[in-house]
Amino acid sequence: MRLTIPILALLAGLLPLASAAAPGIDRADQIRARLHDANHWRGHVMVVAHRAGWKENGRPVRAENSRAAIDNAAALGVEIVELDVRRSADGALVVMHDHTLDRTTTCRGAVADYTLARLRTCRLVVEGTGEVTAEVVPTLAEMLGAAKGRVFVNIDNKLEPQDLPAIAAEARAIGMADGILIKNAVWNADRVALTRTVVASVGSDVSFMPIIADDAVRDVRFMATTAQAFAAPAAELITWRRDARLPVTTDGGPLFSAKARAAAIRGNWHMWVNTYPITNRPDGMVAGGRGDGVAFVSHRPDEVFGFWIDRGATIIQTDEPKALLHWLDGEGYRTPYDDLTN
Repeated sequence: MRLTIPILALLAGLLPLASAAAPGIDRADQIRARLHDANHWRGHVMVVAHRAGWKENGRPVRAENSRAAIDNAAALGVEIVELDVRRSADGALVVMHDHTLDRTTTCRGAVADYTLARLRTCRLVVEGTGEVTAEVVPTLAEMLGAAKGRVFVNIDNKLEPQDLPAIAAEARAIGMADGILIKNAVWNADRVALTRTVVASVGSDVSFMPIIADDAVRDVRFMATTAQAFAAPAAELITWRRDARLPVTTDGGPLFSAKARAAAIRGNWHMWVNTYPITNRPDGMVAGGRGDGVAFVSHRPDEVFGFWIDRGATIIQTDEPKALLHWLDGEGYRTPYDDLTN
């Protein structure tokens, strides 16, 4: 018999009370369980720290993609940190958002022109303040090791889809294959077929999530069948607003429609929205204009987070994880995790 949504919501509230953490279970295991069973956790909104969590109150306060950012995110209670992956000149997988080192390190030039040994001389800086930290450009393996057992890792692959197996192999080598979420943009049948080939070579021990944007996909059936094809725990959904002169979305667009939400429930996957700003672009460009700026600069979080949650979002990626967690707690959208300190 199919469970109704009220019953699912009740179970989401009761489940943590009924289950004590088993021996050997860490917080990342608990996060994984919630990620892979969306329907039991519709009443709990998961938080993703963009670039591992580098801002507070609109200002960079720590180096992005840094161990310090991971430590802070884990201490806050964030579920997932996002890390950006590139390659050095000698093929090492490193964590860096931009294709150049100029903005976030003491070095200059393209990441791909530096060997790993040279990258180890580049210290991370806090954008805006220019503060030079003690950290150097990290390898992917190092950052995964820093996150292991504490938070899940969302991999933003700045390379090609064909690099995903190598990314997965690094995670697997340190026992983190089931602690990462890889993804790729899909918009038609050919792109799905290409991505399925790549994902098959990655291995079933790594979770995959499709990225779907409403400039190319407006058919909910495509979204639903794509999520099902990859047995995806979530779909990252983009509602575009590229021009600040355009009105903000009033309904969330086709990917956050009532039909889309019903499809997510049928498929037992999370609807993921990104509210972080993109540099030199309108605030909320990938969230229909309803982004972090409206929430925290204009002090209207209900019109951002409340809006997206009402339309089915159960995972939110933000540059302001501390403030978002505070708002979610106050609105009753968080269910505590088992205490593993005893």
